[in-house]
Amino acid sequence: MKNEPGCCSVEAVVSIDERGQMVLPKELREKAGIKAGEKLALTSFYKNGEICCITITKAQDLAEQVKSNLGDTLKDLTR
Repeated sequence: MKNEPGCCSVEAVVSIDERGQMVLPKELREKAGIKAGEKLALTSFYKNGEICCITITKAQDLAEQVKSNLGDTLKDLTR
């Protein structure tokens, strides 16, 4: 089911143009709260040495996750 913790769904299928660009559909941008000019981080996952999956995360959200994880790690190291 959509919107359950740990669940994922295909939100859109997009095409890549000749310049390597893609457009995120307006409905998806609105649902995700993505605004013009906002930075997005692309994270790739590898299987057998090749990229099999790419995720898109708001750069600000990724930075906050990293800070939070590093903060916990640093606290553990200083104990």
